[in-house]
Amino acid sequence: MEAFLVSTGIVALAEMGDKTQLLSLLLAAKFRRPVPIILAILVATLLNHGLAGELGHWITALVGKDVLRWVLGLSFLAMAAWTLIPDKLDDVDARPARLGVFGATLVAFFLAEMGDKTQIATIALAAKYSSLYAVVAGTTLGMMIANVPAVLLGSRITKAVPLKLVHAIAAAIFSVLGVLTLANVGHLL
Repeated sequence: MEAFLVSTGIVALAEMGDKTQLLSLLLAAKFRRPVPIILAILVATLLNHGLAGELGHWITALVGKDVLRWVLGLSFLAMAAWTLIPDKLDDVDARPARLGVFGATLVAFFLAEMGDKTQIATIALAAKYSSLYAVVAGTTLGMMIANVPAVLLGSRITKAVPLKLVHAIAAAIFSVLGVLTLANVGHLL
């Protein structure tokens, strides 16, 4: 349960103001069809985070516990710093083309999430926790918690949420995880 809750909380907070949340706003404004956008975000996230989780589990099989502890601890600290850097939407084209709203959202969201901080966090969390399904379910739920309101409420949500505070909280959580992992507190690995 810890893997699920930590994964959900970290990604929900880290996703606030992230480029994929901005993409959600853009897609909602452009297409004005929330249901296929939300469903495509869910499918893209499950695919992306499922692959990232598998990679995290694969990494744990390759390296020893001490090396993994240092890599994870430093990764969490790097994620804390990265979370404090505001994200902006890259050149992601949201035109439906021949793919329709669902297809355009699926492709755009999957590609935008590649190498993103929430994907990297999913790899690290899957390497840290033994339950791949709990991590992927948690990171996916966190992604949906952050992006569904963005799709449904549009730009109003970004004005109501102090993103600097949200980013600071997410950075603090990543920092605590990093320090605890490096200190091997409670034999986290």
